[in-house]
Amino acid sequence: MSTSAALKPAIAQPDLAAVKQRQHGAWSSGDYAIVGTTLQIVGEQLCEALDLRAGSKVLDVAAGNGNATLAAARRWCDVTSTDYVPALLKRGRERAAAEHLMVEFREADAEALPFADASYDVVLSTFGVMFTPDQDKAASELARVCKSGGKIGLANWTPQGFIGQLFKTIGRHVPPPAGVKSPALWGTPGRLEEMFGGQASEIAAEPRMFAFRYRSPEHWLEVFKSYYGPMLKAFVALEETGQAALRRDLMALLGEFNRADDGTVVVHSEYLEVVISKR
Repeated sequence: MSTSAALKPAIAQPDLAAVKQRQHGAWSSGDYAIVGTTLQIVGEQLCEALDLRAGSKVLDVAAGNGNATLAAARRWCDVTSTDYVPALLKRGRERAAAEHLMVEFREADAEALPFADASYDVVLSTFGVMFTPDQDKAASELARVCKSGGKIGLANWTPQGFIGQLFKTIGRHVPPPAGVKSPALWGTPGRLEEMFGGQASEIAAEPRMFAFRYRSPEHWLEVFKSYYGPMLKAFVALEETGQAALRRDLMALLGEFNRADDGTVVVHSEYLEVVISKR
């Protein structure tokens, strides 16, 4: 070993358990279901991209309030919906009951799924598993519980899209833990290949757009600040002047992406629609 290498400081490894605990607190705060329910169309489109067949055994991982869960259940699939936030599972359960859909709901950690190998024909996650601290472990779990010849379907925000830029903006004011990979990497083909390439016969990734529609920029900010856990926690972490600066930057970002000219909000946010065929 060279002298320079010996003197090089070791890179500190992030405490992923602590990161997960903080994330759990963020997603448990507010009421993500208020935002989540607006994303329903993404779950429907993902199920179509997967060409879901009635009778398929489907697992929705980090399901939130159940958008992909309900979409699969509407297609007569045998669905298990999981999340590590009980309050979100409760909202999903209420939605399924209202539509008289048969769904099994289970509390579960995406990095340690309580299911046997090759248990499911299809494994889904829409804007969920991408937020796990240990990305490789979560990806391994998705592949583990999926049958050979089965499919993994994902919807992940891209780094350059609105939500990717939203997290980048928040990170300038409340920096993320050092060493933790950005969730938006799940929205890049290269990272997907790293995580799933060894177990996939094909990885199809198509850029899609979701349109956030709100009454006004102020309405969007109020909803996200009140109900979207990561943003709520960011504002709580800042002093008054810091909150004002974050608010200004968020409104500037919204102005950059907003395509409406009538005072409302129509923001197209890019995401990657992913269908992975397992070997």
